[in-house]
Amino acid sequence: MNYTLSDFDFDLPEKLIAQSPANPRDHARLLVYDRETGKITDDHFYNIGNYLPDHTNLVVNNSKVEKCRLLFDEGKKEIFVTSARNNRMVEALVRPGKKFKAGKTVKLAEGVTATVTHVADDGLRTIELSCDLDDPRLEPFKHTPFPPYIDQDESLSGEYQTVYAKDLGSKAAPTAGLHFTDPLLKKLDDQGIAKIEVTLHVGLGTFAPVKTEDISEHKMHSEWFQLEEEQCKTLNKAEHITAVGTTSVRVLETASDEQRHFEPRSMDTDIFITPGYDFKAVDALITNFHLPKSTLLMLVSAFMGFDEMKKVYKHAIENEYRFYSFGDAMLIL
Repeated sequence: MNYTLSDFDFDLPEKLIAQSPANPRDHARLLVYDRETGKITDDHFYNIGNYLPDHTNLVVNNSKVEKCRLLFDEGKKEIFVTSARNNRMVEALVRPGKKFKAGKTVKLAEGVTATVTHVADDGLRTIELSCDLDDPRLEPFKHTPFPPYIDQDESLSGEYQTVYAKDLGSKAAPTAGLHFTDPLLKKLDDQGIAKIEVTLHVGLGTFAPVKTEDISEHKMHSEWFQLEEEQCKTLNKAEHITAVGTTSVRVLETASDEQRHFEPRSMDTDIFITPGYDFKAVDALITNFHLPKSTLLMLVSAFMGFDEMKKVYKHAIENEYRFYSFGDAMLIL
């Protein structure tokens, strides 16, 4: 069946959009869906070990979120750094666009300016800063890049990182991993469930809206990932793999061949997973509840089945699960 963008739309009450995480974070609710039986179980994340197969391997994304949102003039001017060519030249989204025209130098703060050297067709600016990105003068203006549906609250900055975050480079958190705590990971390890860390730096492309009704025409932005030799050795011996989050899925499915054999990789991936995709590497998935019409929802639909996704999301809304980045979790077995 050829699905359209409208097929992935649904109404979500605004009150179900989580503005802050569960506290402790592993006390988020957990919806467990068994693909074999179609059974839905409601529980809490700290009990996830009761549902995971004892021989599974948890694959997590250890990318760390950068404070790449620069807010000046009490938030009236914004430079959202999407990538850095060097310590002064950056690609960025800006607000308001009319202030950042090609060739213009904009005063951001005392002794800090930004010169726009190029404006791309999609509005992305190439900007040369008058000081280095790590200059202390910029520190007060750096903010965590919370998604637009979450209020900018810097006190939650630490909550927007996984407990195993290491490699700085993401523009958004790999949110399925936010539910884990160190004690829970220790408990799972004692149960025999190994944790394998991969790195994929989450870019804005993961969250870019799909604008074409024919979803096959959507072009995914590429994101850099790394899979090292030691990780490949463990994965190649794994009987069962549970991906923590859609970013881990994208790494595994890009790096695996048809025989589920992994080779070390350090590369970009623009894999776009939609219903009909034949999964090669992933046996189970831990994920959050995603935005309507998003590529993340399409990936989940591909993994669990489109009709099943509709049924599960209806159950989640009726039972007031919390949605999006700080929301509750789902385990698909």
